[in-house]
Amino acid sequence: MTDILGKPLEPLLIKRLFLLDMDGTIYLDHILMDGALTLLQEINNHHGKAIYITNNSSRSVEDYVKKLTSIGISASCDDFFTSSMGMALYLKKHHFGKKVYCMGTKSLIKELLASGIDVTTDSEAGIEVVVLGYDTELTYQKLCDVTRLLRNDLPYLATNPDYVCPVHYGFVPDCGAMAEMLKHSTGKMPHFIGKPDPFIILEAISRSGFLPTDAVVVGDRIYTDIQSGINAKVTTIAVLSGESKLEDIISSSIQPDYVISSIKILAELFHNNPM
Repeated sequence: MTDILGKPLEPLLIKRLFLLDMDGTIYLDHILMDGALTLLQEINNHHGKAIYITNNSSRSVEDYVKKLTSIGISASCDDFFTSSMGMALYLKKHHFGKKVYCMGTKSLIKELLASGIDVTTDSEAGIEVVVLGYDTELTYQKLCDVTRLLRNDLPYLATNPDYVCPVHYGFVPDCGAMAEMLKHSTGKMPHFIGKPDPFIILEAISRSGFLPTDAVVVGDRIYTDIQSGINAKVTTIAVLSGESKLEDIISSSIQPDYVISSIKILAELFHNNPM
């Protein structure tokens, strides 16, 4: 078998750790991608492991477990590494004990609180750090709060730089688009914690017990998923089932190791080559 550009896929058969993006890669909204369940079963058959790596901070890990369960995928909290988790670790390391204002969903706030972060949605509470997430509960008041807070010279962080999130009818604005909007009223852009920063990838590999040479990053965005794998020096596979299209990849300076139409191709590769 070969990828879309004619590159043989058989070298992937040695991989054991699959770092899978979710939105646009294994599902769209609540619609599971064709081949997703087969791929996960084949990974298990090949004594491997799948870890779900997502920049989407609108849901907590518990919420993601519930979502995957609802669409037929059995998963536990240990099977995820999210930009929310990355944000919590970053705040603990660089801003421990500081008061954090978060423009994000209730799930993100809950996850940060559970990680010991002093987070609030009260912009009058002596804020020392400003955090943006992919806020599907966004209000105009939150935008005003962030704009006012950033008049001060505060550390300014965001979970992820994605401009859009794939859905079944196309795309909706993601955290990167919200950050760009706020830039027009503040003149400032945040430091992004999620992909393409390699932190999430490297931390997931470290926790898995596998080696970087065992791992492959699979995702639909070349500027986040694929770039994060490149930055982490891990094999990358771009799928064309989400944001990035073939013409985007061909014209980009960011080049994945493999390009396939969807994860169904990976499922067929491993199914046709049993151990």
